[in-house]
Amino acid sequence: MGITGIVTLFMPTQGELKLFNHFGPLHLLSGITLYAVPTAYRAAKNKNIAAHKSAMIQLYIGGIIIAGSWAILGEGRLLNELFFH
Repeated sequence: MGITGIVTLFMPTQGELKLFNHFGPLHLLSGITLYAVPTAYRAAKNKNIAAHKSAMIQLYIGGIIIAGSWAILGEGRLLNELFFH
């Protein structure tokens, strides 16, 4: 997930909302991923189960459910074209 979060920062947005002619709103969820992965690792290493669980839930909801749904259901996106057209 950490590597995927880094790779997505190099993918330009396909939407109309652009920041610096490259980033879009979906890139914010990459930030959640890049925060949650090391946080979860540190928490697990320190045996802080509650913090690890919280970081993994953030990663799952923000990095997989929301970002994946947005990428698949967003009109004009590559995955939307692949699945629905």
